[in-house]
Amino acid sequence: MQVLTYPCRRPLLVWTLVVQLFLQGSGTYADDATDNCKLVFESESERKVLRQIETLAHKNFTAETQIGEDKYSYMFQLCGDAGGIPGAGVIQVDNQKTGAKITVIGLYNATEVIGGSDYVWLVYGNGEKYDTHCSKEQRKAFVMIFCNRDLDLGQLEVVQENREREQNCYYQFKLESSAVCPPLESKLSAGTIILIIAFCLLTVYLIGGFLYQRLIVGAKGMDQFPNYAFWVEVGNLSADGCDFVCRSRDREEPPTYRGVATEPLEEEPEERDDHLLPM
Repeated sequence: MQVLTYPCRRPLLVWTLVVQLFLQGSGTYADDATDNCKLVFESESERKVLRQIETLAHKNFTAETQIGEDKYSYMFQLCGDAGGIPGAGVIQVDNQKTGAKITVIGLYNATEVIGGSDYVWLVYGNGEKYDTHCSKEQRKAFVMIFCNRDLDLGQLEVVQENREREQNCYYQFKLESSAVCPPLESKLSAGTIILIIAFCLLTVYLIGGFLYQRLIVGAKGMDQFPNYAFWVEVGNLSADGCDFVCRSRDREEPPTYRGVATEPLEEEPEERDDHLLPM
């Protein structure tokens, strides 16, 4: 029995492998684009926020700033290698240095996510340590993503670099995107939708019927109205029914009765027809 059934199972296994390879190639079978982000405190709520903005994943967002004579470029990537540097979520490029010195500000394997109704607050930690500032602690990047329905992918902006404190220094960035916007709720009720559909159907019926009666049938005047005879009869019947239900006065006069006379009626003479008989 095993020898007989094996040839039947083999094509099924082959087709299963083909379907899986197709799904993997098309991205349907692949993991979420934000799975590379490692949360500091793993939670389903933060994962849900990341999945909300997964359309921004693996895309480089750049910004430039100038502090005095120093020019810096920044690059941010959601759950991907910013500037091609493994593990780096946000990097800084010092354009004044020979060879463009790169500093890793935050890693996506130390991610924190805070989600709101129309914004996402992304934190990348475990960056390179400061040389002299902030007690030589590790750098940290705050990326604020705000709702803007007019932009799919906005421009990264540098808000500030706060390093004039002893601890908890950070780089703050801003980005606008429609990915964090809440879905628009329909303000139309079910009754309104039904009325709109009914009005559209009635419009199509009237216009289509009018054109058919005029161009195909060749009707003139009121006969151009579709099913004119039927609607006239419906109107008459509706009026009769309303008149019958709503009116309280009887339409027919009640029969009149004559009183009975108190005096005895005179007896009428009896008519005899004996003279009509043949003799």
